[in-house]
Amino acid sequence: MIGITGAVAEIGLLIYPDCQLAAIYGLTDLFRIAGEWTGDPPRVLRVSHWQASAEGVVCVWDSHPGAPHRLSHVIAPPSIIMPELMAPAPEAARWLREQHAAGTTLCSVCAGAFVLAETGLIDGRRVTTHWAFAQQLAQRFPKVHLAEQHMVLDEGDIMTAGGILAWADLGLTLVQRLLGPSTMLATARFLLIEPPRHSQRAFAQFIPRFDHGDDAIRQSQHHIHAHATTLNGVADLQLAAGMTGRTFLRRFSAATGFRPVEYLQQVRIAKAREALEHSLTPVDRIAWDVGYADPAAFRKLFQKLTGLPPAAYRQRFGIASEAH
Repeated sequence: MIGITGAVAEIGLLIYPDCQLAAIYGLTDLFRIAGEWTGDPPRVLRVSHWQASAEGVVCVWDSHPGAPHRLSHVIAPPSIIMPELMAPAPEAARWLREQHAAGTTLCSVCAGAFVLAETGLIDGRRVTTHWAFAQQLAQRFPKVHLAEQHMVLDEGDIMTAGGILAWADLGLTLVQRLLGPSTMLATARFLLIEPPRHSQRAFAQFIPRFDHGDDAIRQSQHHIHAHATTLNGVADLQLAAGMTGRTFLRRFSAATGFRPVEYLQQVRIAKAREALEHSLTPVDRIAWDVGYADPAAFRKLFQKLTGLPPAAYRQRFGIASEAH
């Protein structure tokens, strides 16, 4: 319990330059609904907003002012600008380190992981962020262990969430931790949102890199994209590139982030996802069209890369209709 407020916990929301204010206010409302509308008697979740600037971090709003602050959790929300444009936030990082040392669980959503990473506290730790920002986070903070397939990753004293709207998933996860699973489910039902999602893989897109500066590997990539559905494998690519197998593998992996066979799989599955989203073509035919003669092997690979079987993926993301 926290002081005279009788709160179950106090959750601090960190406002830093260009952060997503929708997450700040959305989480504020979510925690109020969870605490006041889903239980009898109500159980208070105290929420406070903390403004970060060059001068330091100060509390600028408090749902239950008066009692001393004792933060159980602090959340760094998403940014509404790209991570490469986010300015360093040394004062916020210092404040987060102080809170963590005092027993506060630190949380981030999406690009908020970059703010969290400045503390150094997630070096050597598993974290997630938006799938599109994972490579940038790994490059800027190489000691961090990326697990971007997760939507929410709970490491006890560190909690991270993936997409820009994953603040709802993180918020519900905290409600479950603090108020129990029945309150979490009641909150989700009231808000007409799903319970916390576990994986980002179904949402992640394959975004090939061509700006790596290795001309020979770029030509191999172009060949894969042009002939993905008819390639019998990638063994001939090394010969076309004039390299030994080991050299080709090393340079291809360094340039693209994938082994050649993995790259081919990503290209084919990306084509399959598009077909599932925009057509009603049978799954076995799609498997054949993208280069797989064995539908069972295709289904296994598709689920491995997207987290969903092809039929379930179509049900969730398909936009084609019988009329088309």
